[in-house]
Amino acid sequence: MKYLLVIGDGMADYPVAELGNKTPLQVANKPNIDMIAAKGRNGLLKTVPEALTPGSGPALLSVLGYDPSSYYTGRGPFEAAARNIKLNKNDVAYRCNLITEKDGILVDYSADHITNSEAEELIDLLKRKMQKQGEVEFFVGLSYRHFLILRNYMHNELVECNLPHDSIGKKISEILPKAKTEQTKSTAALLSKMILESKQILEKHPVNVARERAGKRAGNMIWPWGGGKTPVMPTFKERHGVTSAVISAVDLMKGIGVYAGMKVIQVPGATGLYDTNYEGKADHALEALEEYDMVVVHVEAPDEAGHSRDCNLKVKTIEDLDKRLLGRALDGLKEECVVAVLPDHPTPISIGTHTRDPVPFAIYSPSAKADCVKRFDEDSAKKGVYGLVEGEAFMSLFLGKNGDSSK
Repeated sequence: MKYLLVIGDGMADYPVAELGNKTPLQVANKPNIDMIAAKGRNGLLKTVPEALTPGSGPALLSVLGYDPSSYYTGRGPFEAAARNIKLNKNDVAYRCNLITEKDGILVDYSADHITNSEAEELIDLLKRKMQKQGEVEFFVGLSYRHFLILRNYMHNELVECNLPHDSIGKKISEILPKAKTEQTKSTAALLSKMILESKQILEKHPVNVARERAGKRAGNMIWPWGGGKTPVMPTFKERHGVTSAVISAVDLMKGIGVYAGMKVIQVPGATGLYDTNYEGKADHALEALEEYDMVVVHVEAPDEAGHSRDCNLKVKTIEDLDKRLLGRALDGLKEECVVAVLPDHPTPISIGTHTRDPVPFAIYSPSAKADCVKRFDEDSAKKGVYGLVEGEAFMSLFLGKNGDSSK
């Protein structure tokens, strides 16, 4: 048996006034996702433990059958792995956003989704001005998403860094990194100093001058967050007994795949935004299914629309995922396949950030009896046969390890 898992990042939501008090999933025209729900078995999945901050890192680990309380050390090291950035035992990797600061306020966590080429110029300048080889190192990523590595910093996980996407409109001075212990005061001070100094270095760079002239927001400050050390976790094959591959545009999902021993498949034109190459992801998934038992396809676009608080764009990303990716993949399947669809967490339009609410999921298996659910959305899933499922239990249901797929 083959297994295809499609994750629409942040796809779940709350009712939106502009959509007639319906959620984007309830409004979107998504016949293929609804078919999986109608022919399959449904439920709600709680992906983020109460002790952890809601986010894609813990949620995606849960979906793949790993307890995030045990394996999630921070976003930074997973994303660094996707970029082949090597970490030693005591190194700490941070996700390092290029943000927009104006009049002392964090106004944009993504610097208007700055382009790759523009961002690379800015990170190169930071390397020349701020990097200390063997101590503090910058690595370029994609768009606004980059990396800051602190080499051989003990106890650095005890520095509290605010999430930039949850800090829009806040004063920089009030959200700078804070030490949780006396041991980490110097590290928190170093990170704060680098944040403030980056503004002086970046604001007059020709890239930012040109962006502001064009009416775009500048990438005029860095924001490190999600710091952590290298996680130690079993491979997906060791844990679940099947070979696997992952397709995603974002480094977090790729990095989880690296640590899980999954084949990470690169798709040209995969962007992590609404303009991603949906068709390419479908085609590469079909090709990968010929070699691997399970393929995970992750789509970031609904999450970005949620962060932007754009309900119409979120509906469009769901419809594109349904028609251009899932529909294409279903049409191209050559053998029997268990197919599942779910978000990793909600990113509600009304608040523009992640929540820990349970998400709907649907699993279709050729050998399993359908339940009464006819559509895929937050309310319909409540009627599903699975009820409320906790964390990593989803993967056992998907792979039929509890015998469910034969019912």
